Amino acid sequence: MERRNEAECCESVEVHEDLLKLVRAKLPENEKLFDLSELFKVFGDPTRVRILFVLCEAELCVCDLAEALHMTQSAISHQLAILKRSKLVKSRREGKSVFYSLADDHVRTIISQGMEHISE
Repeated sequence: MERRNEAECCESVEVHEDLLKLVRAKLPENEKLFDLSELFKVFGDPTRVRILFVLCEAELCVCDLAEALHMTQSAISHQLAILKRSKLVKSRREGKSVFYSLADDHVRTIISQGMEHISE
């Protein structure tokens, strides 16, 4: 009986050298893959994803983000610092307020495609 959640294995060992050659030629350096892994870790926190989702809709200050997400400004600021270090958000000062927005359209695309994927 096949189990749906288990990965299946080959019944015999047969290495496909032509495919391996193609894959090896395209495989990024380990440093790049590590950086990509670190980026995806940032998306592993629901609070950070919620912040990014809200920032997909509008540029907001820390006060607005805290209110929208029912969190303290301190908690929001902590998560924003992580998002900023990961180059996912940017900030600008206007008077006494600091406004945050997505760093670029790539972030919006990642969120959008992620939502599409989980909705399938």
